[in-house]
Amino acid sequence: MGFMSYLQHRRDCQRKQIERASKIASLPQPYLCPLTSQERTILGKPIQELVQDVHRQITNPVDILRAYGKVTIEAHKKTNCATEILFPEAEEWAKNEVNLNGPLAGIPVSLKDSIQVKGFDISVGYSCNTGKPYAEDGAMVKILKDAGAVPFIKTNLPTTLLSFESTNDVWGRCTNPHNNKYSPGGSTGGESALLAFGGSRIGIGSDVAGSVRAPAHFSGCYSLRCSTGRWPKMGMNTSMPGQEAIPSVFSPMARTLNDLAYFTRSFVGMKPWEYDYTVHPLEWRESIETEYKEKKKLRVGVMRTDRVVDPSPACARALEKVASALKAEGHEVYDVEPPSPYEALVIASQLLLSDGCQTFMSFFRTGEWNDPGAAQMVFYMRLPRPIKYLYYLWVKYVKGDSVWAGLLRNWHPKSAYEYWQLVGRREAFKARFFDWWSEEANMDFMITPPNATPAVPHDGMHDAVSSCGYTFLFNLLDYPAGIIPVTHVDPALDQLPSTFNFKKLNGVAKGAYKHYDATKMAGLPVAVQVVGRRLEEEKVLAAMERVEDALDKHGGRYQLMEVD
Repeated sequence: MGFMSYLQHRRDCQRKQIERASKIASLPQPYLCPLTSQERTILGKPIQELVQDVHRQITNPVDILRAYGKVTIEAHKKTNCATEILFPEAEEWAKNEVNLNGPLAGIPVSLKDSIQVKGFDISVGYSCNTGKPYAEDGAMVKILKDAGAVPFIKTNLPTTLLSFESTNDVWGRCTNPHNNKYSPGGSTGGESALLAFGGSRIGIGSDVAGSVRAPAHFSGCYSLRCSTGRWPKMGMNTSMPGQEAIPSVFSPMARTLNDLAYFTRSFVGMKPWEYDYTVHPLEWRESIETEYKEKKKLRVGVMRTDRVVDPSPACARALEKVASALKAEGHEVYDVEPPSPYEALVIASQLLLSDGCQTFMSFFRTGEWNDPGAAQMVFYMRLPRPIKYLYYLWVKYVKGDSVWAGLLRNWHPKSAYEYWQLVGRREAFKARFFDWWSEEANMDFMITPPNATPAVPHDGMHDAVSSCGYTFLFNLLDYPAGIIPVTHVDPALDQLPSTFNFKKLNGVAKGAYKHYDATKMAGLPVAVQVVGRRLEEEKVLAAMERVEDALDKHGGRYQLMEVD
């Protein structure tokens, strides 16, 4: 059975990769020739201008699709970002199916592989999910088409959806468009690679521990992790069906902030609650967005560290650049220390994997490759409890590392009783954080690093798997959080100081810093995270705009990769 399972796995992986290569090779000639001057004009326009051109019948949606399709093919050649190629079908949808009077008329939208599109698989990187095309579109795609958007590509991810890398046996390894030795992020890494390269302006991913935010930070694009209930969740496949303790949320990503804001506003304006019962009937509150765009003096809290892994010099520099720019604009900017992010990391990690990793492991076939970070979690989860307890005692009392020891202490499958206890701790933590924000921090929004380091090298999650607290915190809280790229790693400015002592780091920090090398990382993007409270997406987008405006005036905004 095991050998036959392995053979079937290899056959299915080969079949899907041949299908993809064949579909690219047989694309109509317009996708394979160089960009025209008209197409370069299309690529340079914000999406609301393209929508207006389509409404006025100045620009044909198929021409927009072909312009972005050409760049997508080049992005895929460089990064292996694509899974399912939808171009021929997308041309038919653009002509016959999408609403060209909608607020997203003619806009190509790229989709994480996990999203349901009629006629295509949702492999999520598992070979057992191939050869099972869906009969109809999921809620997300129905909304997009009704808004006039044209889904045109699906993008790569990690097998388990539990990594800041994006590699699997079915589709292969996705790489960072800035440096092919590094990850583009995960789990929505194919999207970030494509957006950063310029093959798409709008993408949709999902986020359970930072999966649209780490990729935006690693690759150099924009994203907004939305609160649950603001975005559809039906019409997808996942590695952990039924996991609701730390809900995964579908959320938008974009090449520019202008596009991110316009798309989010337009999508919510489509009343997604009429398509998906999980969405709150909450209209887009333009008055809140306007209020925070126009408010003269904002109160901005700066979380410099999560007190688990201090940010690397590159990430600390990006954060300080934003804080200084906001101060220069006259805003009140001050450091804050929220309730223990470490406690949140302990609670969230145990809740997320309370099944003992059984669900995501159940989809693997014999010999199927696992993400090295996810494999580490499985390894510790499956250690016999007596051995694990002895290791815990050794880490805590011999090595003196209470941080790493505390994460390992109860790393085992949970009973219903233990699970409920954790849920109680989660809710108590959320209440404490809410009170802290209101009564002590008293801020309009908060800025933080998105991760302790820039992008990890391939297979680096083997060591850095537990270093996700800067994003995971806000999944536990269910707060909206946006990513703005700020700068690039500078090999002169971002070296570790001579006083840096790796041996004194806790186990989580050692895993993160093992791969930090400002010389090797030179040119990789570095971002900041902008955070609001639950269901404050309007405020967060307005705050992101204020941040970018401040950067424009004081130090300069991030320079996007140019489309060749």
